[in-house]
Amino acid sequence: MDKFAGVCQSVLHDCKLTFLQILCDHDLFVEMPGRDPSDRNYLSSVLIQELFLTWDHDDLTQRAKAARILVVLMCKHEFDSRYQKREDKLYIAQLYFPLIGQILDEMPVFYNLNAVEKREVLIVVLQIIRNLDDASLVKAWQQSIARTRLFFKLLEECLVVFEHKKPADSLLMSCSSRSPDSEAPASPKYSDRLSPAINSYISEASRQEVRTQGTPENGYMWHKVSPQLSSPSQPYSLREALAQAQSSRIGTSTRALRESLHPILRQKLELWEENLSTAVSLQVLEMTDKFSSAAASHSIATDFGKLDCITSIVMGLFSRSQPLAFWKALFPVFNNVFNLHGATLMARENDRFLKQVAFHLLRLAVFRNDSIRRRAVVGLQILVRNSFYHFTNTTRLRVMLTITLSELMSDVQVTQMKYDGSLEESGEARRLRKSLCEMADEDRCLELIEESGLPRNALEAVPGGSTDTCWSWHEVRHLSECLLQALDAGLEHALLGSVMNVDRYAAAESFYKLAMAYAPVPDLHIMWLLHLCDAHQEMQSWAEAAQCAVAVAGVIMQALVGRNDAVWSRDHVAALRKICPMVSDAVNAEASAAEVEGYGASKLTVDSAVKYLQLANKLFSQAELHHFCASILELIIPVYKSRRAFGQLAKCHTSLTNIYEAILEQESSPIPFIDATYYRVGFYGERFGKLDRKEYVYREPRDVRLGDIMEKLSHIYESRMDGATLHIIPDSRQVNAEELQSGVCYLQITAVDPVMEDEDLGSRRERIFSLSTGSVRARVFDRFLFDTPFTKNGKTQGGLEDQWKRRSVLQTEGSFPALVNRLLVVKSESLEFSPVENAIGMIETRTAALRNELEEPRSSEGDQLPRLQSLQRILQGSVAVQVNSGVLSVCTAFLSGEPATRLRSQELQQLIAALLEFMAVCKRAIRVHFRLIGEEDQDFHTQLVNGFQSLTAELSHYIPAILSEL
Repeated sequence: MDKFAGVCQSVLHDCKLTFLQILCDHDLFVEMPGRDPSDRNYLSSVLIQELFLTWDHDDLTQRAKAARILVVLMCKHEFDSRYQKREDKLYIAQLYFPLIGQILDEMPVFYNLNAVEKREVLIVVLQIIRNLDDASLVKAWQQSIARTRLFFKLLEECLVVFEHKKPADSLLMSCSSRSPDSEAPASPKYSDRLSPAINSYISEASRQEVRTQGTPENGYMWHKVSPQLSSPSQPYSLREALAQAQSSRIGTSTRALRESLHPILRQKLELWEENLSTAVSLQVLEMTDKFSSAAASHSIATDFGKLDCITSIVMGLFSRSQPLAFWKALFPVFNNVFNLHGATLMARENDRFLKQVAFHLLRLAVFRNDSIRRRAVVGLQILVRNSFYHFTNTTRLRVMLTITLSELMSDVQVTQMKYDGSLEESGEARRLRKSLCEMADEDRCLELIEESGLPRNALEAVPGGSTDTCWSWHEVRHLSECLLQALDAGLEHALLGSVMNVDRYAAAESFYKLAMAYAPVPDLHIMWLLHLCDAHQEMQSWAEAAQCAVAVAGVIMQALVGRNDAVWSRDHVAALRKICPMVSDAVNAEASAAEVEGYGASKLTVDSAVKYLQLANKLFSQAELHHFCASILELIIPVYKSRRAFGQLAKCHTSLTNIYEAILEQESSPIPFIDATYYRVGFYGERFGKLDRKEYVYREPRDVRLGDIMEKLSHIYESRMDGATLHIIPDSRQVNAEELQSGVCYLQITAVDPVMEDEDLGSRRERIFSLSTGSVRARVFDRFLFDTPFTKNGKTQGGLEDQWKRRSVLQTEGSFPALVNRLLVVKSESLEFSPVENAIGMIETRTAALRNELEEPRSSEGDQLPRLQSLQRILQGSVAVQVNSGVLSVCTAFLSGEPATRLRSQELQQLIAALLEFMAVCKRAIRVHFRLIGEEDQDFHTQLVNGFQSLTAELSHYIPAILSEL
């Protein structure tokens, strides 16, 4: 052998391999000594050397022969009854262990092998390490970091080569009902002389008994040879069938070979392949567990900064299709690895690994197999435990899980078609929801842990030097709720389907809910806010679109302020919050926690914040909300100042000048500026689903009238009634849902007025001019009111002496302008005014309007004309002869006859005082009017004087003191 060692002629090399094969086939081969009595088997080292040299040959026949010699030899050792003791198996493994070292030294030789040869070499490698003791493995891992890494690369190759891919979706492995029915291209799994007994893995797999779904009469499929299976054309033995298929060149591909088999043999082959794949995965898992324990004591050579040997294997195991037996074994190892190396695995350097683990745990949480699904829940709890232990909170883990849930939602089908063609929540979504709920279920926690084979205290997170656990069920429930919110938002968005093009309100709310659900991840939060901004611009809802742009800028500003790397401060964030209350005022570490690989850094810059502030400025300008524009420019100016960008600063100050001039024009206009109209919409009827018995306030453009919104909402909801009748309730009376007709849907639409911040809601005055008084303030409203006339006899309208008024005040969930066009009413209150209070309120309203016009400061003589026009309009409605009936009718109703006797003295005095004050202000206004008019208005002034005198004379019949007062 020494003379022919190494590379030689092909014929000689083939003879050498045959000679070695004959020698190794000797019954006492294992017990053969070395050249010296102290040496081990000399022939085994020669064999290893020669076989490895053969694998480096170009001759494919000799390479296949070399691999086959080793496989047959290992198979013979494994089933030799003389070597079944543990120490015998260890001795044999140590004989062949140098082969693994040879492969690690020359990895290119291994990579150059074809798929069949790799499969046979790797099965030998697995057989060797399975019987090795821990000391030998640790010694192998102590040599160098690079060599240790190559060892685990070899194990990764085992997972790839022996991976079993099922041809179709199964109840055990499926996580999605959309699993492809076709098999992905795979490497050949069968050598030219396939043997089910190449090692104990295949041996154990081939001995498994399978009961089919339709069990035959004899009970088990393999107890009795079926006559039709023993025919020459269809051999009974799987081994014979495969050999026959390959010899006839049927098995040119895995699929063709499988399809050539009888269904029963095909089922047996599937079981065999799956068991082999599982055994390989379990062997690799065992090696990982041993390596993890050795790494914990720092007794080996590896990269302790990232533990890439562990992370790569764990990801290889998670990402492959595995049966229940494997998952049962995985999670105790998973728990042990995170117990020992949690600090390293949870560090930012391992973000990619942690993100992939989170993804696969959520993927397992969708599985139909409940046992696997529950173990995935425990896996998520292990991540939560480590988050508490190392960070005392779940902030960063929440970001990680939110990101992975977003990615999973694109793979999982969350909706399915019902029999009537509509969509409903799918089984996958329901299972994921159940898993996320169980993750925070304190009562079932111990049951799940024990079922997974973990110790009862597996979730205790007690840092060193402390006796108290950091685990907080309250925070875990918050984490679960955040993930469920994201799931619900995605589901609701999917269920809308084609309705999104019709119901733009629901579409906007859907984008809004997605944006809020993904708020922990700035990139995802911004993405959905920008989708919402685009949707509003299509609807020409400029104010809402601007709020979306402000919200995006707020997210970026908060992150920059939290990192202390911007020109802004917390005060600037607070100023932005006055424009968009949705912007949080708490600048915390969440932004830094969201810095996950691939997320968080792309849009969080000062330039991007300025870009969205400028977009908001443009959109607010289109909405004519100029006071917001001024506030936004004041946030942009500090950036340009810090950069000494004087050209940009000049533009900003020019824009500010134009904005303040526009605000001044709005304030000085005799016609009150209205930026929007508001409507309360009540939904009543089961067909409305979640909207049933809820009230919303809608914000519409200022030119939308009550009839317009009635028509729009009728069009939206009539198409979704499925034959049910839709009625519009024409008035604003209080609705008792129990009294409405069942099976009919009702919409109640009422115009409402926004309530100013300092407004007295208990005032009896009418609100005709309330929004035009004072200067234009920031138009942010979260309270609205409407007045409903009624009488005690049940009629809506009556005489002045019978006319009551109910003032309803609505509180919305947020403030307008908001990120959406409608806000839920969360609180509703009502006040009632008696007939005399109504009358006094009407007179006080007119008095206040006149006084406001007289006392309004004017900045220049140029303002006299609009002041005169406004004064003439109000006076004409107060003292002109043709409209005197308003004040006179009050006197007739309450100061004469029976009604006057029913008034309390206090009410009577208040009414008389209101009338006297009204007349005094009218007299003063007429004098001011005389000073302002020219020749062309003398006739109109004369009419006003005559009307005032006539009105005074009429009132003197009811209030004699009015003559002396005026």
